[in-house]
Amino acid sequence: MTYKIGTVGEFMRWTKRVVANPATAADTPKRWFDSKASAEAALAETSPEAMVKLLSPENLEMLKIIGTVRLNSMRELASLVRRKESNLSRTLKKLERAGIVGFESGPGRTLAPRLLACRVTLDLDLVGTSGKVSVQRPVVR
Repeated sequence: MTYKIGTVGEFMRWTKRVVANPATAADTPKRWFDSKASAEAALAETSPEAMVKLLSPENLEMLKIIGTVRLNSMRELASLVRRKESNLSRTLKKLERAGIVGFESGPGRTLAPRLLACRVTLDLDLVGTSGKVSVQRPVVR
């Protein structure tokens, strides 16, 4: 999941431009934060335990496909991984909330999944109650 860092004023100006011309929102991330620290905190909502379940062998294989095949829709992915679209959609939404995948709009109302993360790190405290998940995204130039 990509995001943009900006002030409230910048967000307000952007919002006014989008109201006047909705096409200006096409290339702008849907999530805005006031700082990199708050973005990382918000995007690290997924607990280590939930991430372990989410990164099952079946889902890892699916992520590999998303990362190597330029898909046109979720339906195409469902066919490739032999899963029902409804089940796949729920899983992809969880992966989106974790910052691992995003969606690109296609023709009509289709959404094409895109891999956003290049690495997920789980830091587990085996004798305590703390743990941390970090999702690393490639540097965009």
